[in-house]
Parts: sequence; structure tokens; C-alpha cells
Amino acid sequence: PQSMANTVWAFATAGVAARTLFEVIATQAQRRVSGFNSQAVANMAWAFACVGWDRRQLFLELGATAAERLLYLNEAEKSQLYLVALYVRIEWPDLNFPLSSHLESFKAAY
Repeated sequence: PQSMANTVWAFATAGVAARTLFEVIATQAQRRVSGFNSQAVANMAWAFACVGWDRRQLFLELGATAAERLLYLNEAEKSQLYLVALYVRIEWPDLNFPLSSHLESFKAAY
């Protein structure tokens, strides 16, 4: 899981939205998300938000996993997830995103 997160994070950081690569990783991530640590969840969610990913199911699953790991999130991960939550709010305003209720606490980390 960490290598998948690192890969999409690197591409997003470089501003490269390699659609096919992101498709493959998204499919694999959805199958394995429960095994991700908090860093992998935050990095992956942030990377997909940065490239404007349009499949909300991935964000729901990553958000739910992040919500399960709230106690383990460091400031950098909270900052990333704050940006992800804002992206999800803009893209899908009616979506019940698992991290929406934590926006204010994540904002402090940003």
C-alpha cells in the first residue's frame, strides 16, 4: 500500500496526472484500503484530489479509513486531509464525506 501511495503522491507533486496509472492504482487501493496506514491514506487521498480525480467512491473509502485512524494522524496528514475534504465538498456538495465533521480540527493543522 505504501508504494502505491508514494507513486501517486510523486506524480501529483510533479503535476503529472497519468490517467492509466492512477486508474490501476485506484482499483488496487479500493481493494486494499483497509491495510493502509494513516500516511498512505492521507498521501493517496491528497494525490487523487490534486489531479482532480472524478470517482467519489475512492474518496469515500479513503475518507472512511482516515476517520478510523483519526488518533494516529499527524499534523501533515491532517493538513492533506483538510485539502481533500475541501476538494470533495466542492466536487460533490451533497456527499456525506466521512471527514466532513473534522474539517475545523484539520484546518488548524493547515
